[in-house]
Amino acid sequence: MQLTQLTSLEIPCLQGATEIIEIQKGYSTDRKFRVQLENGKVLVRSFDMAQVEVKRREFEVLKAMEQYNVLCSRPLEFGQMMELGWGYMVLSYVEGEDAVDQLPHYPVEQQYAIGFQAGQELAKIHQYQAPEGTVSSWYDRKLPKHKRYVEQYNRLGIRFKGDAEVLSFIDEHLELMRDRPNLFQHDDYHVGNLIVSGGKLAGVIDFNRYDWGDPVHEFLKVGMFSTETSIPFCIGQILGYHQKQDPDESFWKLYSLYIAMCLISSVVWIQKVKPEETDLMLATIHRVLEDHDGFERMMPKWYTAGNIGL
Repeated sequence: MQLTQLTSLEIPCLQGATEIIEIQKGYSTDRKFRVQLENGKVLVRSFDMAQVEVKRREFEVLKAMEQYNVLCSRPLEFGQMMELGWGYMVLSYVEGEDAVDQLPHYPVEQQYAIGFQAGQELAKIHQYQAPEGTVSSWYDRKLPKHKRYVEQYNRLGIRFKGDAEVLSFIDEHLELMRDRPNLFQHDDYHVGNLIVSGGKLAGVIDFNRYDWGDPVHEFLKVGMFSTETSIPFCIGQILGYHQKQDPDESFWKLYSLYIAMCLISSVVWIQKVKPEETDLMLATIHRVLEDHDGFERMMPKWYTAGNIGL
């Protein structure tokens, strides 16, 4: 899409645009553009018309995040271009660099501080409760989803060592999900979706995978992905969220259950989205299994060892 195509569509927020750059990162099906205006930059996300109602709800979610003063993009405009068959949303642009790229260049103490900020922002996000009657219980939604993933995993023929023990561990702990809260979930909260600037957290991006459910579920991405970039950051996120207190045993039990479930679903997901990265995903799975001694332990090794080093 060219600059003239966007500006000629009479989208009010884009009038006077001088530059447009498509952003290629991420797994989202949205097309994303950074647009330079006279008074700053905005982010434009375009999507197929079939997704309009889903995207409208995402836009409303960002309005809610604004009310909770979450560091993230502010919603500016939402619209549809019927003749082109796509919709769009215009958001404020979060200036900075991807945390996944920048964190390794910072001192350990700064990595931890940024993680602490990330934990505080996540706590703000979790203030948003599911409107009563809009979603069923977390247990009633999560359990069938897990069972579908197990069925698909078994059909794939791709196995990781220790999967039988993982499945057994999950079955033994499924009841922990009962009566858990239905709070807003970013559902992809990790260093790849955080922006840093000037050595501090600048904002959270990509709310398009949001869900409702147990807030502890958000932390599985810490163990799956963020630990590969910075363990001090991960410890900071957990302590920032818990107001400088180590989480209790119930947190680690739920965390272990969710990350174990994620090992199964990740094999299925990577086959659908990027099968060429299967080996990378299997390497991540084996690392998580090592962190938990095959789920003989609930608290991962990196949290214990990392705390000693700070």
